[in-house]
Amino acid sequence: MVSTPVVQSSPRLDYVVCSSPSGVHRMAYWEWGDPSNKKVLLCVHGLTRTGRDFDALAQALSSEYRVICPDIVGRGKSDYLVDPDSYIVPQYVADIFTLIARLQPTTLDWVGTSMGGLIGLGVAGALINLQRLHAWDTDHILNSSWAVPFRRMVLNDVGPVISAEGLARIGNYIGDELFFDSFEQAVEHAKKQWKSFGPHTQEQWEHLTRYVFHQQDGQWNLTYDLGIATPFKRQFIEQNEAASELLVQAAQKILWDAYESLPAETLIVRGETSDLLSDEVAQQMLQRLPSAQLYQVAGVGHAPTFMSPDQIAVLKRFLLQE
Repeated sequence: MVSTPVVQSSPRLDYVVCSSPSGVHRMAYWEWGDPSNKKVLLCVHGLTRTGRDFDALAQALSSEYRVICPDIVGRGKSDYLVDPDSYIVPQYVADIFTLIARLQPTTLDWVGTSMGGLIGLGVAGALINLQRLHAWDTDHILNSSWAVPFRRMVLNDVGPVISAEGLARIGNYIGDELFFDSFEQAVEHAKKQWKSFGPHTQEQWEHLTRYVFHQQDGQWNLTYDLGIATPFKRQFIEQNEAASELLVQAAQKILWDAYESLPAETLIVRGETSDLLSDEVAQQMLQRLPSAQLYQVAGVGHAPTFMSPDQIAVLKRFLLQE
């Protein structure tokens, strides 16, 4: 008798303890699928979002993968950092390595939206540096728990060059304190704030709102630490205005090197009207990694949410191809 797979209606919540220069913190992660499955898919969200953004995609893939959707520190169910200056990609990369060590996957695939894609590039770059440092000890690297290669990578509306226009738009609202008297008001705000996500049903907008707002003292306010705005604005807004061309080029070279180290099975997703990943940069990404593929989502800006059946179908075909 063939058993019917159990359909998981909601994720399991767990935590991993990570460290920063100012102490330790817990990073929450949402888990779908068989916890003994060593085939892992990591889904990493954007700047102010949470791992619950991936519920629809994770549920659709949970029969094939152990799907892990972390709340990056400072967001969702994760702790806030004592020092807001630590809300930077290197800290997030370190936390992800701690999570990978907990999961011990045999294969690792990645879906990264915006910031989640940059974290993925950071992890890929760190693995390349590790291999270079231990080039003399090939056997150790191949047998190391850190040597889990990316099998397939999805970069969702992000690349090694990020548009200043998109960064400025995000900088205009990140860190703003918001209070609403009802959940319905928060949903209406979300529809306007994230209209670039494209068309969604009322139920989908409520889902996209529910995990980035929470009720406190009779009002609905943001769940993320407003302190994440401090290093973001300094690094991406103020620095862009003051940095020399040489500094910008050096930063982009690091990202391009990491990008070019990605596996052959890389999918670039771009919202058709994205103000963060330009069509020009997307085409350059295809040229510099000729095996990569491009999926452009019509009627969407920054960034596709992978909630609609057509978007999910494209990712399933890419991730599950043999």
